[in-house]
Amino acid sequence: MTDQAAESLSAPYTIEFGFERTVGPKIGAFLGGLRDARLFGVRTAHGQVLCPVLEFDPVDGSVTGELVELEPKGVVLQWTWVPARPTDELRTGFAWALIRIKGTANSMFHAVDVGGKPTVMSTGMSVVPRWRPDRVGAITDIICFEPVRAQ
Repeated sequence: MTDQAAESLSAPYTIEFGFERTVGPKIGAFLGGLRDARLFGVRTAHGQVLCPVLEFDPVDGSVTGELVELEPKGVVLQWTWVPARPTDELRTGFAWALIRIKGTANSMFHAVDVGGKPTVMSTGMSVVPRWRPDRVGAITDIICFEPVRAQ
């Protein structure tokens, strides 16, 4: 066997999914709201409000309706503590949490920053978004949520 015969053949390739989807009017409005530091939900046929918005009601599959502007305040439903990784924007440990925005029936998954102190974190805690200064219309426009400070 020659050296040339022992070499493997190879060819460059790229694994990709060449499909792009527009976000549509409801999710687009939600993302536009994030860009403007505002939260929007969408009303279902049953009168519930969902945030983040969904195009279809998860209960019965019907198309969701009108957009509803929401107060940017939520409550922690469940959480777990994690140490910060080098790639995380938060430099100290933080919680991943399910957060129900005030007036909504569902929840969103996001980070909660309590200054690296897990003893501060609690179920039922009121939180508000910490907005990125330069927003682009993405869920990452919310850097994290943080506890509501006493007035």
